[in-house]
Amino acid sequence: MRNKIVFSLKILFVSLLFVGFSAISTFGQSDTSEENQRIYVCNQGEAMLSVINVESNEIVDHIDLQELGFSANAKPHHTVAEPDGSFWYVTLIGENRVLKFNRDNELVGQAEMEVPGLLALHPTRDQLIVGRSMSAVNPPQSIGIINRSDMTMQKKVPTFFARPHAIAAASDGSWTFIASLAENQILSLNNETEETELTTVDGDTHVFVNFAISPDGDTMVVTGQISSKLLFFDISNPESPKLTESIGVNAQPWHPVFTPDGNYVYFGNKGAHTITVVDMKSRSVYAVIKGNGLAQPHGSAMSADGRYLYISNNNRKGTFESEGTSASGDPNGTVTVIDTKTNEIEKVIEVGAYPSGIGTNARW
Repeated sequence: MRNKIVFSLKILFVSLLFVGFSAISTFGQSDTSEENQRIYVCNQGEAMLSVINVESNEIVDHIDLQELGFSANAKPHHTVAEPDGSFWYVTLIGENRVLKFNRDNELVGQAEMEVPGLLALHPTRDQLIVGRSMSAVNPPQSIGIINRSDMTMQKKVPTFFARPHAIAAASDGSWTFIASLAENQILSLNNETEETELTTVDGDTHVFVNFAISPDGDTMVVTGQISSKLLFFDISNPESPKLTESIGVNAQPWHPVFTPDGNYVYFGNKGAHTITVVDMKSRSVYAVIKGNGLAQPHGSAMSADGRYLYISNNNRKGTFESEGTSASGDPNGTVTVIDTKTNEIEKVIEVGAYPSGIGTNARW
């Protein structure tokens, strides 16, 4: 009888240990159901963040960065969240800071970094990969790698080119890709050996805005602000991305995002107030979305099930007639919600002044 009790206690202990480990190990896990998913919006013009619930498509929280001790010139720029939604991160260009919030939108950590821009999560390591802001005239020629758990700067990796901006991590975590705004160059960083390789794209300067990597990990697309092109790269050999083709799109394509099935890519066209839908099978423009609420579209995010696309709109010129004005006196920007089944605008959500980057739970 005593042996049975001891055996049972051992099983209980192992079970509790497993549960405890599962609770603290978040890297590589995913809980992006609509009930838990949030869209995090940077209102760059008034030092404020807006939080949208994907299930209801309603704003559920506003975070005033000045109330947290930051200045009115904090300039929140881009966000990304853990796959399980436990924490999320935001860059502040004006404060040279990267912030960490928990699921309850409480500030729990921060790291210092000069003019931080776009963000990417490493899928298996405790790393937050940070680029530099597009608005910075002469930012450091490097990216930052921050430990997500304690928000300490782990290292800075030289890029060897000016104005590093676009950034993406491969789905298996083996490589990170960084692109220059000033030159047609892409840096492939081997995350294991820390060796780097440069790929140069011929032709006139595209001004690469941002990357998106297909769910199968074989294809990477990048938008060209000046060239008004979407470029397709074969990254089956990530050390040397191979440009396979490019297509012309509307003016100033911005942040691209794949649908979960990999069949389509969406991005806003900041200079045309439209959204382009690209069919990845034919590598052609499938649709162009126009309508109320689209005013200098910038950031993009997708619901976990792929049903809704979220596009932030700067609206700095007042193209969209907002119902209210921000604390700064500027017109409110928007987040347009697109039904990807119909490619129609389902809802226009007014947020704060100059909404720029938006993000949600990382998916790989």
